[in-house]
Amino acid sequence: MHASRRIRRLTGILAALSLGAALPAWAADEAVATFAGGCFWSLEAAFDKVPGVLDTTTGYIGGSDTAPTYESVTYGNSGHREAVQVRYDPARVDYETLLIAYWHSINPVDRRGQFCDVGPSYTTAIYTHSPQQRRLAEESRMVLEQLKFRRKLATEVHDATPFHPAEAAHQDFARQHPEAYARYRRQCGTDAALAAIWGR
Repeated sequence: MHASRRIRRLTGILAALSLGAALPAWAADEAVATFAGGCFWSLEAAFDKVPGVLDTTTGYIGGSDTAPTYESVTYGNSGHREAVQVRYDPARVDYETLLIAYWHSINPVDRRGQFCDVGPSYTTAIYTHSPQQRRLAEESRMVLEQLKFRRKLATEVHDATPFHPAEAAHQDFARQHPEAYARYRRQCGTDAALAAIWGR
């Protein structure tokens, strides 16, 4: 691709990311996507609001433990991250839109965790299920690095490994316990932090 055309394309993608608009639909993708973005309660709540998302499941991914638990993962030595697996209708929502929802739900330059949750299990990563997902994830990360943050992001991109659903108490937490979730989010300062990064 010619350099000037590439710059125009990256600039357009950045504008979409900044405004929360959908990116152009470059191609259909798998109907499953997996993201790690700090506390899985918050990430699940974010994706539940996206039209075209059929189901979300909180869980653990990235480590070698074949039977992870909330306690073992948050302790920090399992190698797993808290994550959300998203099942979506590609006729209603594309992977690029899911990426936009993901980026706007996290602080992608924080290497310690997310907001008030600190530790390896709360660090951010995109787990891709196809070469196309990986290409789009890496391209969106590159756009943000070059045109918004102007530094390397903490968020990693990996091929998906086995996903382990979390315990029942952690599924749909925001919907099942709205007051407790709102209190957690307020105490964490999540919304203020996100507004400072992405705007309101």
